[in-house]
Amino acid sequence: MRQAGRSLPEYRAIRGNGSILEAIKNPELAAQITLQPVQRYGVDAAVLFSDIIVPAHAVGFGIDVAPGTGPVAQRPLRSSADLARLRALTFDDISYVTDTVLALVEELHVPLLAFAGAPFTVASYLIEGKPSRTYEHTKALMRTDTILWHELMERLTQHSITFISAQVSAGAEAFQLFDSWAGALSRSDYDTYVRPHTTEVFSQLALRHPNTPGIHFGIGCDHLLESMNSVGNSIIGLDWRTSISLARTRLGANTIIQGNLDPALVLATSDIAIAGVDDVLADNAGALGHIFNLGHGVQPNTDPSILQAVVQHVHERTTQ
Repeated sequence: MRQAGRSLPEYRAIRGNGSILEAIKNPELAAQITLQPVQRYGVDAAVLFSDIIVPAHAVGFGIDVAPGTGPVAQRPLRSSADLARLRALTFDDISYVTDTVLALVEELHVPLLAFAGAPFTVASYLIEGKPSRTYEHTKALMRTDTILWHELMERLTQHSITFISAQVSAGAEAFQLFDSWAGALSRSDYDTYVRPHTTEVFSQLALRHPNTPGIHFGIGCDHLLESMNSVGNSIIGLDWRTSISLARTRLGANTIIQGNLDPALVLATSDIAIAGVDDVLADNAGALGHIFNLGHGVQPNTDPSILQAVVQHVHERTTQ
């Protein structure tokens, strides 16, 4: 999503050094970075240049994005005392984000997509203090202090709602909620500890912005598809592991699906990437309600010419 432009030389030329959060706080720079993939590739929508930890950073929790590592909190959230650092998010806290959106809607000729991190995925960064493969502290807190767990999820739910609502109010036409790491949970744990809060995000946004479609996405979530598609979302995002046709068999023939080329294929050759595109389109079998994209982001070492070939091929195949 937001990584779409990070393989571009023009991105590296203006991005500069330091935390991505500092770049996001510069509306002129963030708008330019958002526009770059649209201008280069001619894609059908723009994705706001931002990050899922912007809300927690904006309220002063104490989290940043370390280059080459990801979100890092020097003082992870492990007790109720730490929750005090996670106050409610206001529109004023993220005025630089809405300023970026307002600038973009004046420039863009395609829709702008807002996004936020889902409560569980953001919680995992705050609790672990860094990216994790085991989520040991997150799962322990979930089970050993359920009161604190749900209080934390309620605060992060408010963050997600406010963050997306600010972007949509400023002109974004759709949004995506990233629950990137929900696949680390069993279906039972997801349904018990996560789904009610994610449902609240979509429910509140539907009340505030009733005509704005919402996408729900996670990585490695094949075992959670039915649950993740039952939270009030309009569209389900699939990573490259999940077949589109099988997802529609499970979720219904009219399910709108976003996905899902394996990002590794665009690190190979154009021929390999194009063959992957054809496989995805064949899996969709011409069904309506398919938004083609990579299964999860663009790697920084991707050759822009291969991405250009992918976009061109998708446009040629879907306008025949």
